[in-house]
Amino acid sequence: MCLLLWKQPLVAQAPEKPSAAKILQDLKQLNVLGSVLYVAAHPDDENTRLIAYLSNEKLYNTGYLAITRGDGGQNLIGPEIREGLGIIRTQELLQARRTDGGQQFFTRANDFGYSKDADETFTIWNREQVLADMVWTIRRFKPDVMITRFPPDERAGHGHHTASAILAEEAFKAAADPKRFPEQLKYVDTWQPKRLLWNTGVWSFKSQEEFEKFGKELLKIDVGGFNPLLGKSYGEVAAESRSMHKSQGFGSSGSRGTSIEYLQHTAGDKAQQDLFEGINTSWSRVNGGEKVEKLIQKAINTYSPVNPSGIVPTLLAAKKELQKLPDTYWKQVKLAELQKVLQASLGLYLEVTAADYAATPGQPVKLQVEAVNRSAVPITLQSIKYSFAAKDTTLNYTLKSNDPLRYNTTNQLPQDIAYSQPYWLRQEGSVGMFHVQHQQEVGKPENSAAAEATFKLLVAGEPLQLSVPVVYKRTDPVEGEVYRPFVVTPPVFLNLKEQVFMFASQEPKQVQVLLKAGKSNVTGELKLTLPKGWRVEPASVPFQLQAKGAEKSVGFMVYPPKEQQQAQLKAVATVAGKAYSQGLNEINYSHIPAQVTFPEATAKVVKLDLQKRGDKVAYLMGAGDEIPVSLQQIGYEVTLLKDENMQLSYLKQFDAVILGVRAYNTVERLKFYQPTLLEYVAQGGNLIVQYNTNHSLVLPDVAPYPLQLSRDRVAVEGAEVRFLKPEHPVLNSPNKITQQDFEGWVQERGLYFPNKWSDEFTAILSSNDPGEPARDGGLLVAKYGKGYYIYSGYSWFRELPAGVPGAYRLFVNLISLGKGGENSPEAKSNKR
Repeated sequence: MCLLLWKQPLVAQAPEKPSAAKILQDLKQLNVLGSVLYVAAHPDDENTRLIAYLSNEKLYNTGYLAITRGDGGQNLIGPEIREGLGIIRTQELLQARRTDGGQQFFTRANDFGYSKDADETFTIWNREQVLADMVWTIRRFKPDVMITRFPPDERAGHGHHTASAILAEEAFKAAADPKRFPEQLKYVDTWQPKRLLWNTGVWSFKSQEEFEKFGKELLKIDVGGFNPLLGKSYGEVAAESRSMHKSQGFGSSGSRGTSIEYLQHTAGDKAQQDLFEGINTSWSRVNGGEKVEKLIQKAINTYSPVNPSGIVPTLLAAKKELQKLPDTYWKQVKLAELQKVLQASLGLYLEVTAADYAATPGQPVKLQVEAVNRSAVPITLQSIKYSFAAKDTTLNYTLKSNDPLRYNTTNQLPQDIAYSQPYWLRQEGSVGMFHVQHQQEVGKPENSAAAEATFKLLVAGEPLQLSVPVVYKRTDPVEGEVYRPFVVTPPVFLNLKEQVFMFASQEPKQVQVLLKAGKSNVTGELKLTLPKGWRVEPASVPFQLQAKGAEKSVGFMVYPPKEQQQAQLKAVATVAGKAYSQGLNEINYSHIPAQVTFPEATAKVVKLDLQKRGDKVAYLMGAGDEIPVSLQQIGYEVTLLKDENMQLSYLKQFDAVILGVRAYNTVERLKFYQPTLLEYVAQGGNLIVQYNTNHSLVLPDVAPYPLQLSRDRVAVEGAEVRFLKPEHPVLNSPNKITQQDFEGWVQERGLYFPNKWSDEFTAILSSNDPGEPARDGGLLVAKYGKGYYIYSGYSWFRELPAGVPGAYRLFVNLISLGKGGENSPEAKSNKR
């Protein structure tokens, strides 16, 4: 049996510099052998206060298993959606865990968007695969206790939430069964947690009275304590952790004082008074561990914050005793923890930085090594082993107190080293699941470091081995020292300007491919591939990029077929006989490490049967979306509105003014713009308002007539759409809308529909999820003065960037409303 230990290194962080208080905190944790796993569905579902308490007060190894990476949500800080948003939220979770002391795990499940019940969720997720991943995490992390955030029923409020609780109970039992997922037993043993509980609260009961009645049966934990070593309450730590979820706007304020968490027994042995009741968390749970425990306790008792290295001899003795023990899970966990405490106690700074953040296979990499012993303990650096090099670098260098060793070296990457593509994106998955090729990668929050350096040392004559990731470091004039991961990339990148190309006529479009060199002296040939019926000129273009980072834009003319159809375009560069088709996507936000991905250089091309009226539209951005680019694709001149543009005289030039998603939630100045926008409508304009949530509106009335927003939504993207007013102009002019136009929608029909509105509004469409009543508020049109006010909860922000033909046709009708001639449907409708 191969023992596996999940390490979560600070892949893109500065080397840790723990305070004397943090060293004591970690020292105490060495004598606690208990673990707890919190389970929920998404980033932000976790209870950061309970995680902070369990990790820092009780000193348990505390993990959070998020079933998904949050790919299906909205992004409040930038344009990334889907996989890009999943990467952001993954890194936000990792920052949250670095803050509250937990560890982070995932399954292969994809957050495909909102789901109303577990049955629907399980039609999209591969239930058995998700269960297998949860069992794998349990068998590897070996939690004594499991806690779910949600109940396994409709009270969870989201199909993913409910599914996470259902699967947690199944995994709790299956992890101990050798007949379940036996292929995992090549790497791990079975494991049975002691108990499973649900982290409930007042919200799960019908009333405060019901809660008080049944709450007596719940296990209660006061997590509001103050940790003097951290200088914070657990409520304050939790707020800092939760505030890492910036893409969701979850900045939080800290709390102090008593704070009760409630836990309801679900499975296993029921605890009466204490969460870890009946669970041995001392070294006596490991055969022969008593000597280790005594030595660590001696180190705790003799620890001096002004001289942390004074405990090094005791820790080295504990390490020797620990290494004598048989190989078990806790031996491996505590050995890794002990080595970190040893390094911190020595003030031992180890760092390897690359001269550039990226390199390609076979390329030499310039490295700077720094090693500093900031203690009086004698240390010899024997050698350094690089994960990508065949031989060790032998040094046998004495690290004198506070006398830095710094030197430069160059090592060559092997030709077969893997690119730094996130492991769950290397191969195409399904709507509900990511594809992961290797079992041992399942559950990891991110890739292991692309390159790693292992320092072999002698500390007071005893061997110590410490590994650090190779990183890139620069000095920013504002931010100071900035780190990012070192990555391995293809030698050439191909970035298409757009992900979707819409052809609204027979006119060709120019497709621009931006070539970028991942190394110097890249020569090759570039071409576009398209299916039969599409034509591209020229057939290919030679290129030469001399310097690393050099760019060249190459244009191709693409000619569409006559009939409406969809296809995929792909850019391919051939270099030294090998084909490359990866782009370069960088995600840069100050609160997370910079991330890169290499998406395939493909784009959707759509020949669209489309008529439109008008040419100029204005767009006021809300939370961020890509609709302006989508409208430009079909020939509209799109102006992004700024504060100085919000004058009636300026707005009157536009055929329509469109408000981006959640504009009334995020644009504070809309409270001042609203009168001007309504006057624009009164004088003949079209105002198209996309969905907003019904909380945190910047003004109480978003429409000229009474309109009540709700949480009603249609989550099934293929749900039937019924025409309530089939003769209405928006369904007839300039494009005749049919049921076919609602085929091929992605992720959802719509969200946050109004559920009440005044008689001035006309409801155009109706739809609903299975088993639910009709939702008629997805598209409402009202005449106001000479113009039209349109409110729509349909998910245009997903459909247009995805190139859904019918969504374009209907959205163009909204823009064109009122722009017809004397015999148009609008004119006839108005006469009636």
